[in-house]
Amino acid sequence: MGEVVPIEDGLTQELPLHMAPTPSPLQIITIKSGSIKETPGFTCNPDGCTQGRPGGQAINITELESWLPITESRNGNIFSAMFHILCSGIGFQALLLPVAFAVLGWTWGIICLCIVFMWQLYTIWLLVNLHEPVPGTRYSRFVRLSIVAFGQKLGKLLAIFPVMYLSGGTCVLLIITGGGTMELLFKIICEEGAACQSKSLTGTELFLLFTCIALIIGQLPNLHSVARVSLTGAIASIGYFTMIWALSISKGRPDGVSYSIPHAAKTGMTGFGNILNAIGIIMLSFRGHNLILEIQGTLPSSSKHPCRKSMWRGVMVSYIIIAMCLFPLAIVGFWAYGNKIPANGGILTAFADFHREDTSKFVIGLIYLWLILSCLSSYQIYAMPAFDNLEFIYASSKNRRCPGWVRVGLRLFFGGLTFFIAVAFPFLGSLAPLLGGMATVPLTFAYPCFMWISIKRPRRNGAMWSLNLGLGCLGIVLSVLLIVAAVWNLADKGLHANFFRP
Repeated sequence: MGEVVPIEDGLTQELPLHMAPTPSPLQIITIKSGSIKETPGFTCNPDGCTQGRPGGQAINITELESWLPITESRNGNIFSAMFHILCSGIGFQALLLPVAFAVLGWTWGIICLCIVFMWQLYTIWLLVNLHEPVPGTRYSRFVRLSIVAFGQKLGKLLAIFPVMYLSGGTCVLLIITGGGTMELLFKIICEEGAACQSKSLTGTELFLLFTCIALIIGQLPNLHSVARVSLTGAIASIGYFTMIWALSISKGRPDGVSYSIPHAAKTGMTGFGNILNAIGIIMLSFRGHNLILEIQGTLPSSSKHPCRKSMWRGVMVSYIIIAMCLFPLAIVGFWAYGNKIPANGGILTAFADFHREDTSKFVIGLIYLWLILSCLSSYQIYAMPAFDNLEFIYASSKNRRCPGWVRVGLRLFFGGLTFFIAVAFPFLGSLAPLLGGMATVPLTFAYPCFMWISIKRPRRNGAMWSLNLGLGCLGIVLSVLLIVAAVWNLADKGLHANFFRP
């Protein structure tokens, strides 16, 4: 929703949605048939939108926003924003980048990676500038900005499923990945102990252990308070990425590595599907766009010092570091393992398979430990939009801040739900290309372009209008093609659906 931010003392002025920005002491965006008017308890009048209390006293949107975990604290800075961006932007899915290079080859692999990197960086720039489209009015949630851009019904239709998947679905995948990595770490620690082996934990117990640790950390009150956790996750992510590609260089290439693509894998429908899946791997390697507005919402903003400037500086520094992690990993991974790179697990599995004997257990265990820390830290920031939405439902219905025990209960409910889904569908990672094509790709590469056209209204047929329309349409087309390729791949290779057997 839009938060009302006082700029200067004076009178209050109400602006319609698409009026050109003009200086005013207090600016309020009124959304026709928008989420605020249609939310129970809200009343909009010429003086703005308020929420009524049972006793007749009214509160405004600013007060409601101060109760919710995303916007409860505006004390963030460029460093806390960088920690959040790095923690949310570097993820285990990028370990599959060498698999994409094995299909595309050196030239097209590097070209596609560069194009996708610049494309997603541009859509981040759009979101950063759309966070405060009118001075004094901020949109700290992707769904709210989507409603402003596309209207109440279409905005919810387009945004709710991607945001739900990228919040709850990512948390489920983090439980599956983190729990599975705990098992690998457990085996390394207890490799030579028979007594330890006899007491090994089951997959369900490991998932539960990971979820419990994540929920203990998840009791931090708001997004800004998670900054130190995000710093830990950023250091862990950079650490295991760097260790994997550096050790792959130092250990050298295994015998028989080849960079040629088999003829059967690049012709016909099989070849077409492989190419699309490889492009999909590259596009899905960049994540965190659903959190850009939320992270920016933790920064202070004023007419003299708008938050978009500090946010963009944080984005640029963060993505320089992200590029220094992802590009070497993709290039070195393909150089070291070529077409021997396994499709499941990517470079991490390849390193463990080829260099387990000549690498100390401590080094491999450290890589697994850092991966677990990265997953635990990422869980916090990806769960925050879900926490925020649950508390919004309570606060808007009860007209008061969530008590501590309710906040704990809501977060335990979300953690229990993600744990149940992870146990029930441990094969969810196999569906990631399909779900990513439906949710991640349009949200990352297409929707911000259409939002810019709808909200900023650039000159028709002008450079910005044409660029955003072209990129948005291309993003939608690629989304459809990736969905088709994922369905074709599932139909061709099948799906190992091990329900309730993690």
